[in-house]
Amino acid sequence: MARKLSKYLRGRAIDPVPITGGTKLADLIDNAFLAYNAARLREACQLFTQKMLEPDVTIGLTLTGALTPAGLGMSALIPLIKAGFIDWIISTGANFYHDTHFGIGLSMHEGNAQTSDVVLRDEQVVRIYDIFFDYTVLLDTDAFFRRVIEAPEFQRSMSTAEFHYLAGRYVRERARKLGLQNKSLMAAAHEYAVPLYTSSPGDSSIGMNVAAKALQGNKLAFDPSLDVNETAAIVLAAKRGLIRDNSDRTARGSGRVTGKRQKKGGRSAIFILGGGSPKNFALQTEPQIQEVLGIDERGHDYFLQVTDARPDTGGLSGATPGEAVSWGKVDPDRLPDAVVCYLDSTVALPIITAYALARHKPRTPRRLYDRRQEFMKLLLSEYRKSSRR
Repeated sequence: MARKLSKYLRGRAIDPVPITGGTKLADLIDNAFLAYNAARLREACQLFTQKMLEPDVTIGLTLTGALTPAGLGMSALIPLIKAGFIDWIISTGANFYHDTHFGIGLSMHEGNAQTSDVVLRDEQVVRIYDIFFDYTVLLDTDAFFRRVIEAPEFQRSMSTAEFHYLAGRYVRERARKLGLQNKSLMAAAHEYAVPLYTSSPGDSSIGMNVAAKALQGNKLAFDPSLDVNETAAIVLAAKRGLIRDNSDRTARGSGRVTGKRQKKGGRSAIFILGGGSPKNFALQTEPQIQEVLGIDERGHDYFLQVTDARPDTGGLSGATPGEAVSWGKVDPDRLPDAVVCYLDSTVALPIITAYALARHKPRTPRRLYDRRQEFMKLLLSEYRKSSRR
């Protein structure tokens, strides 16, 4: 009598099709990324493309590490925005600052990380690992931002999303005059009304220049409370079903009825590149809604992280989605829809981008920046009904 096959042997058999010179990237991922972190990267690609891009899901992206200097704004993030695959972003200020170099016609170059930094300093060359650029790139970008924030529309307190939207218009106009296209993430975010937040606005060269102008009487100031409430409002609006595509596609995923149009509610997804402060700022939207404001909610529906941080050191960058459940940041019923891929973001992001663009049709851009006041009214309305007031 044949022994009953264990339930643990129900995964697909490892029997990949041989790779050829004509194998396409998306097929390679589906068929050959079968184990270890290759399998986690396949799961990341499939989670993003098959579930997070559903019509009723709103996607927030977080960025840490020097990604825009490596060209990932141009190669991956702008295409994702244009395809409607990214709805809002939280990043370190450095990524927006270095992104601006490209939008105003400045260049960065491949280099050798083993080059002496003493020699580079003598040559007035700045190094980000193996990316080299002239010291004047910093000075010219500083001058650009100082000139921009002298404009009348900046003489007040504002959220970082409003600042980046207004500044993005100037970057876009400079790029247009220089004949540059698809060079700046900030310019593309302005065009598609994607809100860009910075969780620590003073921790970058943009913040440093804002501080310098404040010494001269400039009135620009970042209001972190606006950032906290606006990001929470975006997530609440997503979960209340106010953000969705006009699409006939049916909702999929655990706990969802297939074959019928989803009429109520929506879902929120967080796509984390790296970790750090932007990761926490995105995930804390749910505790802000539940714990602080006392609004009935359960947590983000999808959690996708690319990181090289370990969970056992206690750092937020390595904290797992399971740990996030204990804080109310992730819906416990959706843990099967959480993937952590232990890989360099500069490797994973281009692959995930190429896979998504190959496997999923574009979504209509949500233009969430234009709807911030609407979402804030929703947040305030539900907070007024709360016992926490």
